[in-house]
Amino acid sequence: MKKVSLSCLLLIFTTVVFSQLTTAPDGGNKKALVGERIGITDITIHYDRPGVKGREGKIWGQLVHVGYADLNFGTSKQSPWRAGANENTTIEFSNDVMIEGQPLAAGKYGFFIAYDPNECTLIFSRNTTSWGSYFYRPEEDALRVKVKPVTTDKSVEWLKYEFMNETENSATIALLWEKLMIPFKVSVDLDKLQLESFRRELRGERSFNPGWQPYHQAARYTLNRNIDLEEGLQWADQAINDPSVGEANFITLSTKAEILTKLGRTAEADSLMKKALPLGNMQQLHQYGRQLLAQKKNKEALEVFKMNFQKNPSQYTTLMGLTRGYSANADYKNALKYANMALPVAPGQQAKKQVETMIDQLKAEKDVN
Repeated sequence: MKKVSLSCLLLIFTTVVFSQLTTAPDGGNKKALVGERIGITDITIHYDRPGVKGREGKIWGQLVHVGYADLNFGTSKQSPWRAGANENTTIEFSNDVMIEGQPLAAGKYGFFIAYDPNECTLIFSRNTTSWGSYFYRPEEDALRVKVKPVTTDKSVEWLKYEFMNETENSATIALLWEKLMIPFKVSVDLDKLQLESFRRELRGERSFNPGWQPYHQAARYTLNRNIDLEEGLQWADQAINDPSVGEANFITLSTKAEILTKLGRTAEADSLMKKALPLGNMQQLHQYGRQLLAQKKNKEALEVFKMNFQKNPSQYTTLMGLTRGYSANADYKNALKYANMALPVAPGQQAKKQVETMIDQLKAEKDVN
């Protein structure tokens, strides 16, 4: 009978445990997550949000102890603060990052803070599954960094994490609670990570995608950032000549030509552009001519604008191209001629005003570019 009774009790206990409903965290704390992408690196923070709840002036140094303390529970006798409430706060990075200039590998970390009013120690622990900091072990630390806490004028009732001061390769993550902010900077080596991503993706599923665009995208990145141009040239060549997806069009040929120019191989670049120009549409040729003007290659730009006009006569875009091309070469008479032709076909009032301004400049023999 005793065995039967024990079995029944276990069954009842199991039923109760697994039939519990989802409820709010104990103490009214709020569960939260926040995340951002820096470059191509995803950062996600999971945490519980305690409230001030009328304890103004009693949070920092009291509720949140200074340094390390024995919490009278668990195995740790020197526990930092859990940087939130309930189970420990976690922060995850999809790629390697720098925390306040110190390297931290991609992965998920338990996040703790040893609070001090003058200098806080941030702790990134390899242990992400413990409850709070009651079982904290310093030997599991992956990184420690020191930062200055900042007092604020406005009180924050519910603890929160925010991303601030974001750039293409960095952001400041700040913990805010009551009238204190604890910020730390996260940065990434964007170019290194992006090139690694291109190499990985172009050997995977993306390499089978129909179209030349992925190879061109990678090549264009190296060109725009002026990095790893030799590898960019290989990708540009694949965008043109790959037997499965390559295509010799204006975009692929001109990008390869631009890379060759940056590498000092101008004869090859010029030869390639001769193949590219007949393949360009009206907008592509116009933009290439504007690009040549920006490079002070005024004669070459005028020839491109003339070609575009021959292919697309009496269009507003090609008329404006000739206006700019002749003006850049100080032929204000011809520039004025084409500006006057462009005025009645200008698309909209703003464009008309722009042409009228150009006409006034050309009458005064001033370059409109």
